[in-house]
Amino acid sequence: MDFNVKKLASDAGVFFTRAVQFTGEKFGQVEKTELDAHFENLLSRADSTKNWTEKIFRQTEVLLQPNPSARIEEFLYEKLDRTVPSRPNNGELLGHYMQDAAKDFGPGTPYGSTLIKVGDCERRLGGAQREFLQTSAISFLAPLRNFLEGDWRTISKERRLLENRRLDLDSSKARLKKAKLAESKAAAVPDFQETRPRNYVLSASASALWSEEVDKAAHELRVAQTEFDRQAEVTRLLLEGISSTHVNHLRCLHEFVEAQTAYYKQCYLHMQDLQKELGRFPNAFAGNPGLSMASSGSSPQGNATLPQDAASAVETDTLKIEEVQAPATGTRKAKVLYDYDAADTSELSLLADEVSTLAHIPFFVHASDSFSQVCPCKARICGLIAGSCTV
Repeated sequence: MDFNVKKLASDAGVFFTRAVQFTGEKFGQVEKTELDAHFENLLSRADSTKNWTEKIFRQTEVLLQPNPSARIEEFLYEKLDRTVPSRPNNGELLGHYMQDAAKDFGPGTPYGSTLIKVGDCERRLGGAQREFLQTSAISFLAPLRNFLEGDWRTISKERRLLENRRLDLDSSKARLKKAKLAESKAAAVPDFQETRPRNYVLSASASALWSEEVDKAAHELRVAQTEFDRQAEVTRLLLEGISSTHVNHLRCLHEFVEAQTAYYKQCYLHMQDLQKELGRFPNAFAGNPGLSMASSGSSPQGNATLPQDAASAVETDTLKIEEVQAPATGTRKAKVLYDYDAADTSELSLLADEVSTLAHIPFFVHASDSFSQVCPCKARICGLIAGSCTV
């Protein structure tokens, strides 16, 4: 028990001495041992490596697992040294839902059979994502975590120990300096002409005591200097190992990129296979007249202007582009939908299915317009190539 008390008192004295030295350095009242420029560069490089590695590690975790609750759960299971329970990811869940819906709607229906195909593809995508997460966690996240929780903790511990050794060294330097100054003062006090021998004896005794204190402080300084040099060398070796850490992280980064490439390539192949399978299915929208009418894009005004027989004529007897020769410069050709008799000499009489060549065209009218204007051919609706007036 006595030993523990002495050790506690000694540790308290060392802590107090370091605190006084550290405070004096902050206020600029005492000298501080500076490290060489190369050592400072190593420290700066190590700090930069730690900071950026930590940021890359955290953001990679977010990329691989965007759900913060799931990340916290995995962290707790890891700290408790327990296996994380296996759960389906979002892609696998979506695939299960689609296949269950197909069973309910009927796997023989077009919608149900398509749901089965797409659901199976989503499950395969989810499986590929699971493999990618496992590969990335082993080849990329694990080395970064090992550096942060292993190598960096060792470096931080040795750096703190080096800082303590430096504080002890500077305290020893200050103690030796103070002892030498006191010894010089004590050596100057004795007066050999002193009439009272008692004062001379006391002065000589004080000088001897300070001489012993100087020797003791010098010995402590040598010990502190040796310990500081040894610790500085250990810390330097650890800091120089950061280069090997960079090489290791570079290799892990290549493996992470390869895993990402394989994952996206596999996803692409799965989607290509799905497209081919869906392309073999008959088009369920081909025989839907309502959908064809809705997708025609005709405006209400155009439908109101076109008569029923004219609309059917456009559907059944439309002039194809390849049947029309290339028009001359400044001219257009138009096909007449129905007969028209000229009202006066300024108009043209036209017959149905007649193709007329028009020149000096001032404007043209699209099929989506309201047809409130009259075409230059004076027909209410002239024949239109590809569904719009080329006049």
